[in-house]
Amino acid sequence: MQEYSALSLFKNAFTSHKKWQPAWRKATPKKVYDAIIIGGGGHGLATGYYLAKNHGIKNVAVLERGWIGGGNTGRNTTVIRSNYFYPESVALYDLALRLYEGLSKELNYNVMLSQRGMLIGAHTPMQMEICQRIANAMQLNGVDGELMGAEEARERVPLYNSNEDARYELMGGIWQGRAGVARHDAVAWGYARAASDMGVDIVEGCEVYDIIMKNGRITGVETNLGSIQTENIGIAAAGATPSLTQMVGVDLPIHTYALQAFVSEPVKPCLDTVILALGTGTYVSQSDKGELVFGGGLDRVPTHGQKGNLPVQEEVISGLLEMFPAFGQLKLLRQWGGVVDVVPDSSPVIGPVGPDGLFINCGWGTGGFKAIPAGGWLLAHLLATGEHHEISRPFDLCRFAEGRLIDEAAGSGIAH
Repeated sequence: MQEYSALSLFKNAFTSHKKWQPAWRKATPKKVYDAIIIGGGGHGLATGYYLAKNHGIKNVAVLERGWIGGGNTGRNTTVIRSNYFYPESVALYDLALRLYEGLSKELNYNVMLSQRGMLIGAHTPMQMEICQRIANAMQLNGVDGELMGAEEARERVPLYNSNEDARYELMGGIWQGRAGVARHDAVAWGYARAASDMGVDIVEGCEVYDIIMKNGRITGVETNLGSIQTENIGIAAAGATPSLTQMVGVDLPIHTYALQAFVSEPVKPCLDTVILALGTGTYVSQSDKGELVFGGGLDRVPTHGQKGNLPVQEEVISGLLEMFPAFGQLKLLRQWGGVVDVVPDSSPVIGPVGPDGLFINCGWGTGGFKAIPAGGWLLAHLLATGEHHEISRPFDLCRFAEGRLIDEAAGSGIAH
């Protein structure tokens, strides 16, 4: 692993970084691998890394049809948290949060984790009752969470609208101090570099045309770069997963929607936490550069388009201005959309599917970025052992047939 001193950085700046060693190897695919991961976003890269680190399986290829982190990993609002209701969800997302807490050191790459805490704000007595139940559930499940009253909540976010005519009065809410944000690109690049250093091949510009099987077992894939043999495939491709499983005759209960996000022009520090308002559905944090990063509910028109529209933009921005009238003078810097894959109970699907040797990691909805380390850890375990980890077992696809739903539709705090 190459180390960079201040002097080397200075020298490279004057040579357009022509002598700078790439963070990961630009691999060309071999003919045979012990495992192939389809999808070069955060979950796919983490899977490759944990296969090598946890299980010693290094003859692995991560296939990405575009560029590393070019999908949802680079198109989100970077929030990390584990303030969910059901024990299964808390175990899953808190595994991710615990891994995030040590990720910069483990990968020797600063993912810019900032555990500034998160407040889910309530505006009615009914919402406060729900917040109390969730906070109690979090504590019973061994995760930090507490119920905040109105006075303490307003101290946390002093700019919040406290006028007498405020439509959504801040009555309190749920506080998780370990929650926060991380740099999305850094998470992808850190996992890519660490996986590559351990021998994992990262192949960009490699699109899978077909999944090959024989006698009920996976035998390889056909790609634009040729045929590649393997007996184990993990799919971590978010909204593209259904089209991939259809290659082996499996239809998944996934619908894809656009989730829009926005960034304002940068301003001096004015918001030192993440806040989500249950009344408006808008959530916001301030980036290290001073920009306000915010979003809201889904655009409920099925799509694979990574773009937004004016009606949703108006709804989200009006929610932000109801929360923080002082932000009304700011200019909108940019806007984008990410494709989220949603299943009937709004919880992920992790486990085997179809022929032997095929495993999926999908259905994260709006929770994919915060779960990257756990998703990679659990999919790697499945690929290496063929068996579920105790944390992934409840999220098997069979739960829909058996009626064991983990209904976290309200877990995001926004319209799902």
